[in-house]
Amino acid sequence: MTFCLTTTIIKPENNISIKHAVILLHGYGGDGKDISMLTLNWKRFLPNTIFLCPNGHEKCQINPTGYQWFDLTRDDPEYILEQSKRAEIKLKQFIEEVKNEYGLKNSQICLSGFSQGCMMSINLGLTNNENYNCLVGFSGKVINQEDLLKRKISSTKMLLIHGDKDPVVSPIFLLEAKDFLIRNNVEIETKMIENCEHHIPIEASSVALDFIKNNLEI
Repeated sequence: MTFCLTTTIIKPENNISIKHAVILLHGYGGDGKDISMLTLNWKRFLPNTIFLCPNGHEKCQINPTGYQWFDLTRDDPEYILEQSKRAEIKLKQFIEEVKNEYGLKNSQICLSGFSQGCMMSINLGLTNNENYNCLVGFSGKVINQEDLLKRKISSTKMLLIHGDKDPVVSPIFLLEAKDFLIRNNVEIETKMIENCEHHIPIEASSVALDFIKNNLEI
């Protein structure tokens, strides 16, 4: 099957049957191959899991060799919100295609993303009519709390990880997201990585892997 988004796919080795999926969303200007690097370690510990790393639905305005989930060339919150909702529609279509292709339910799917991909994952995890198994977000934030609260119909449990020296997405946004999620009855764990800027270090990858394993009950 051809998905609606160009996707880097890492299947279980040795034709092992697929029982779970991890969907990884890249950051601004990246692509599916970038974020798929996380699977080099994860796949050894997550048998029966397929990893799907789609490219954003738009070419990045600043880095035309990469992709974006929403445009950041205009510093306008309403514009950014509108663009992110367009990406949500595309990602929800993509996820339904994945579910149909591999015979999976939301309860068998982990959403994950870095930076802009984390922001999209949070919105997806709270606006679907059924919870996903879990969600892991790196270096992100809630795009618009007021809008998300109006649209929230689910409560996917989450782990949010952030570097305490992040100059791109302030670590303050981790604390704001945690407060928002707790107040709205979402099960949330957080991890602040010391001396970490805007990337995913080994420590963050390991913490995320443990969380996913525990929730997929592997």
